[in-house]
Amino acid sequence: MAQIQNPEQAYRLAKAILSDILLYNQEKVKKGIEDDNLFEVLSAEIEEGRKLFESRVPANIPKEVYDKALVDVIFKSAGRYSSKIW
Repeated sequence: MAQIQNPEQAYRLAKAILSDILLYNQEKVKKGIEDDNLFEVLSAEIEEGRKLFESRVPANIPKEVYDKALVDVIFKSAGRYSSKIW
């Protein structure tokens, strides 16, 4: 499997990984957003995704790319659920 070569590709990979996590855990996502504990509810899945991301991304690309994608993907999906904080 080819490694990622630049931050833009790494960001797209991270978004794909996180989109899959959200897709396959929709009920957890809904409950986590409603109860304002999404990161706790999905902690195992997020860390598993991070390990996959890190296995495909060379050390010269900042690992924070995954964290940025995490926030972007979650907030994009969060709008469809009721939350106490927004």
